[in-house]
Amino acid sequence: MLKLTPFLLIILYAMAMWFFSAWRLKRELNQNATPLNHPRLTPMLERLGRAMDLPAVQAHIYEIEPINGLAAPDGRIFLTRGFIRKLDACEVTAEELASVIAHELGHVARGHSRRRMVDFAGQNAIRLALTGVLGRFIPFVGAWLANLAAVAIAARLSRQDEFEADEFASALMIKAGLGTEPQKSLFRKLDALTGRMGAGAPAWLLSHPHTGRRIAAIEANEARWNAGG
Repeated sequence: MLKLTPFLLIILYAMAMWFFSAWRLKRELNQNATPLNHPRLTPMLERLGRAMDLPAVQAHIYEIEPINGLAAPDGRIFLTRGFIRKLDACEVTAEELASVIAHELGHVARGHSRRRMVDFAGQNAIRLALTGVLGRFIPFVGAWLANLAAVAIAARLSRQDEFEADEFASALMIKAGLGTEPQKSLFRKLDALTGRMGAGAPAWLLSHPHTGRRIAAIEANEARWNAGG
C-alpha cells in the first residue's frame, strides 16, 4: 500500500487541479460572456433544438477575439466574439457556425469534460511512473521522455474526442436538415481563419486531427449511415 501512495497522491492532486481549472474557467466565462442572440444564428439554434425534440439550443458569446467554440464543463456552449465577427464579415456562414455549436453539443453529450478529468489524472500517474523508471536508466532525459509520452497520450485522447464530437455534429446537422456540407466547408476554412497553415508539431502530438482526416471521417460516417438506410 505504501508503494501506491505516491500514485494516489498524484491522482488526487491532478483531480484537484482539474476542479480548480474548471472553477476558474467558469468564473472567466461568467465575467466575459453574454447570451448569443444573433438574427442569423437564432434560426439555426431553433433548428438544432427541434432536431433533438428540445427548445432552441442556448448558446453564449465568449468575448475574446481568437476563433473558437467551447463546451464548458457545466454544459454551456460558447462561440467566441472572433467567430461572430467572421460571420458578420460574411467569411463564415450561419450554417457553418451551427456546425460548430453542434460539435460542442457533441462534447457535452459524450461527457468529454468529465472524461478529461479522469484522463488528466491518469496521465499524471503515467508521467510519474515513467519518470521514476526512465530516470534510473537515462537521468535528466528520462523525465523529458516521460513528459513527452504523457503529452502524446493526452493528444491521442483529445483527437478521439474530436472525432466523436464531429460524428455527433454530423448526425445532428443531417437531422436538422442542414447536412454536413457546412461542417466540411468550415473545416476547409479553419486553417486560414485561425492562422494555422498546417506546419508545426507532428500529428501524434496534435490535440485536433488534421482537417483531411476529419472530413474523410464525416464522409465515411455518411456512407455508412446511407448504406444502413
